[in-house]
Amino acid sequence: MKLLLQKIFYLFLPITIGSLIGFIIKDSIHYDALILPPFSPKSIVFPIVWSIIYLLIGIAYYFYRKRYCNSKAIIIYYVQLYVNFTWPILFFIYRCFMFSAIWIMILILFVLILIFLFYKSEKRSFYAFLPYLIWLLFAFYLNFGIYLLN
Repeated sequence: MKLLLQKIFYLFLPITIGSLIGFIIKDSIHYDALILPPFSPKSIVFPIVWSIIYLLIGIAYYFYRKRYCNSKAIIIYYVQLYVNFTWPILFFIYRCFMFSAIWIMILILFVLILIFLFYKSEKRSFYAFLPYLIWLLFAFYLNFGIYLLN
């Protein structure tokens, strides 16, 4: 039973925390009122994409933890989750556009480190994290563009 709960925890922690953050910031989202850079998606795209990304993050970590227990990778995983889940607060609630762009760069660095560690040990985790990295690079572009335009 303990093993089953652990697997469920690995898979659904990112989705659960992402949902909680979405609930916390829902009244502070002002995306459509901002001057947006080119190629900015409609606001409806974000909850859909982030739900998929959070599921992939959970799947990647589940695959990794099934076979490996590298404390460095585990610490980096939870640190990047923390950085990820605090970004919306910085951006939407506090409206610190420049600082939140720097925060995403820090997140990208942690994700790159994890991708490297996953590539060396668990290829499925590596591939599951690639869409996350691509989306973060796009999020950085949007965040920095919003900073410049607003």
